[in-house]
Order: sequence, then C-alpha cells, then structure tokens
Amino acid sequence: MKNTHASFSRRDFIKTSAATTAGMLFVVPSHTVSGLGHIAPSDKLNIAGIGIGGKGSVNLNNMNSQNIVALCDIDWQYAKPVFDKYPNAKRYKDFRKMLDEYCNSIDAVVIATPDHTHAVSAVAAMQLGKHVYVQKPLTHSVYESRVLLETSRRYKVVTQMGNEGHSNAEVAEVCEWIWSGAIGEVTHVDAWTDRPIWPQGLTCPELGMWVPEHIDWDLFIGPAKMRPYHRAYHPWDWRGWWDFGTGALGDMACHVLDVVFSAMKLGHPTAVEASSTAINTESAPVASMIKYEFPARPKEGKLNMPALSVTWYDGGLFPQRPAAIPDDVELGQGRNGIIFHGTKGVLMCGSYGGKYKMYPEEKFRNLQRPTARLRRVNTSHEMDFVRACKESPDSRVMPLSNFEYAGPLNEMVVMGNLAIRLKSLNKKLLWDGEAMRITNLADNEELKVTNGVPKAEPRTLTLNARQTAEEYVRHTYREGWSL
Repeated sequence: MKNTHASFSRRDFIKTSAATTAGMLFVVPSHTVSGLGHIAPSDKLNIAGIGIGGKGSVNLNNMNSQNIVALCDIDWQYAKPVFDKYPNAKRYKDFRKMLDEYCNSIDAVVIATPDHTHAVSAVAAMQLGKHVYVQKPLTHSVYESRVLLETSRRYKVVTQMGNEGHSNAEVAEVCEWIWSGAIGEVTHVDAWTDRPIWPQGLTCPELGMWVPEHIDWDLFIGPAKMRPYHRAYHPWDWRGWWDFGTGALGDMACHVLDVVFSAMKLGHPTAVEASSTAINTESAPVASMIKYEFPARPKEGKLNMPALSVTWYDGGLFPQRPAAIPDDVELGQGRNGIIFHGTKGVLMCGSYGGKYKMYPEEKFRNLQRPTARLRRVNTSHEMDFVRACKESPDSRVMPLSNFEYAGPLNEMVVMGNLAIRLKSLNKKLLWDGEAMRITNLADNEELKVTNGVPKAEPRTLTLNARQTAEEYVRHTYREGWSL
C-alpha cells in the first residue's frame, strides 16, 4: 500500500530498518534466537490486532497465551472491553501509524476490520514482514484477493484466513469419504445459509449524523468513497452495504463453501449466474441464488472429477430435498447446509462438514471409514497459525487456510457478487479466472441498476456493463489509499 501521508511513510521506515537492510528474506523479531533466524518454540509471539471490537476480540482471546502488544480500532468505545482486557497493549486508531511506530515490537497481526479494509491493512503488514491472520472474507474484491496471495509469496510470511472451522476434523473426513468414491462422482452441490441476519436491500440514509467523538470516521471509510456518518453503517450493519461489506454471500460462503472447495478440488469457476430480490447501487439483496459452473478436474485416485455446478442460496432460500433424504430429517445443520449429489448417493452436512451423513442411510451404514490422508489440527485455528509463525521458514508447515488455499477460495466467493450486481443483464456470465474478467460483455453493453441514493435522479442508472464489472473486480480507491 502506497501511503501519501508523509507522517506515516512506510517507505522511509523500510529504508532505515536494520532487518531489511541486512537483506534477510523475513523480518527477524526482537526475541528470536540469535543467529538462527526463527523464533524459539518456547517463546511467545508479539501480536497486534487491527479491528478488535467484534470478531477480532474472539481471535485475540484464542491467542492470549501469546503477547498481545498493540491494539488498533477506529472506535475506541466499541473496542473498550478489549483495551481493558489487555491494559499493557499500545493503543492506536490508525493501523498505518501503528505499523510505522511500533513495527519492531510486532511479529504477527490479526485483522478483523470491515471487509473493505482487509486488503490494505494486510498488505501493509506483510510488506513489513509481519505474519497475518485475516478474517473471512479474505478481501472485498477478486483483485484484492489475488494481491494478498502474491504479496504473501513475495514476503514469505505465514498467513491464515479466519474461516475457523477449516481446521475441524470433519472437513478432512468429508473430503476423504468423497475421494473414496463412496457416493460416486459428484456433478452438483447445493449450499445455503439463512443469512443475512443484518439489514440488506436498503437505500442509504437520506441524512447523515454527527460523528461521535469516539469514532474516527475518515479511517472507517478508508479506501471507500467518502459518505456521511450514520449508525446504519457502524458498528455491525456495514456487512450489507456494498462499499464496506460483501453481503450474505461474502460473509458466509467462506464458511459454508469451504468443505465444497476442499472436497471438490475447485479452482476458478468458468461461468456464474444469479437471481435475487431487489438490489440497488448501495446495498446487497435480502435473498439470492447463485449458480457457479466448474470444469472437470484431474482424477482424485480412481475417482473422476467431472464438470460440476454449485448452487448457493441465502436469505431463507433452500434447495429441493433429495429423494434419498427422509422427510423428517432436518436439511443441513441449523442455519447452514451442504448437499453433495453423487451418482451412488448423497452426502449432507453443515458448515465445515458438521454432522455429515450419507444417504440412503441403509446403503452406507456399514461402510468402513477411509484411510486418513489429510493433516489434522490438534489445536485451535488461531493457535495453528501461531505454531507456524514460530517455526523455521526452512521446515515450516503452513496453517491449513493459508493464502495459497484461502486466496482462490475467496476469489470464487466474492466473484459471485458480480453475478448478483450484474443480474439485470439476464445472462450467464463467462469468467476468465486467471485474467479476473468477464469475457462475454460487449464494449457498449448497458447495465440498468436502481439508484440506492434516496431522491437522487435518475432513479434508474444506465451504466456501461464492462466498465462497471471491471470496477467491481478491481476497485478505484479513495485518494491516499492504494495497494
């Protein structure tokens, strides 16, 4: 991230950093074993948190056996319980200032800000050699996700996305059952959530509010376009606003589709199509359905991986019940569910493979469990990240949801929002994943979309479809912010 604020010049800091000028591949923390270039397993990481009032507080709590040395949040009232819990941690509102002033005292950073500031803060930390744990969705856009992956490779840091259930044993077990061929070749998957449980389908407030003294609104806006403060955006309801969040899909699909992405060995979809309730330029819909199409993948052992479709449902929408699943069996697990449709049967589970079961039940009752093939995590998702941070780079075992895995998963998830936001085109969108672009939009194709600004004219905007899609894939940031 290039920073135009002279007082927060990371370029100048890096130039004068002893660790950097030594030509090392990574920044050596202050408490490393002299000459070995890695943290001794008995030592503790120095961890900083960015965005600590919500999920960040949970992640930090799960790492509190380490040293929590710095805390950053734009809302010090919302963050007060976390400040109180770690009274010795340095406090900041601007993560850029924290990274510049306190860099030498930080080994790893936990990021749980609103979606639109994940990328800028994570890239800034990685450029200083800091390991990063970033809440899901990994980023706000497809392009940002690609940048995080490439940046993690360049700086050779430990990374982990906060889709915490990916470290559950059930994820591995579902993968191994499917790869064993138990339910046959899978050609379709249904997945759903009842989210949103926050407001969506809204137009933006007509009038702003006075910014409370405890909030730095400019820092909340970050790379997004400036707008007046309103309680409708912060502290929690930002999820449903396109500028700050990614709607129900972005919030939940990194949980729900995680086991699908793993078991089906997915990569980039080749096409995507969506339908939804009403949307506008400002807010995600109340409910949506998205169909992703994937090409055939290489065999997994003797099991063919034919072309596959994945249909996503949110806002209370559900797939049809397969004939093999009895009527008195609850679909999914609580609010979320997945059904793998195979040629020999179906496997149904909740997020991360929770309470998985194969149907027809009598057909699979006496099957012997397949051989374990995937690594199991014997600690929390967060502490597996901590473990990897302490290991020598030469022999390090990366966490399971490191950016090599989480980056492509997140790209698949957030590109589904393209289909939602472009749904008025009434067409299947063909996707070139490597180039990050839709290939079947004409230069002069028009997109009609409802204006989400009250009383603004015109009420229906006519936009260039290709240019609009490119902006959704790769955002234009506010002046002073960039990757």
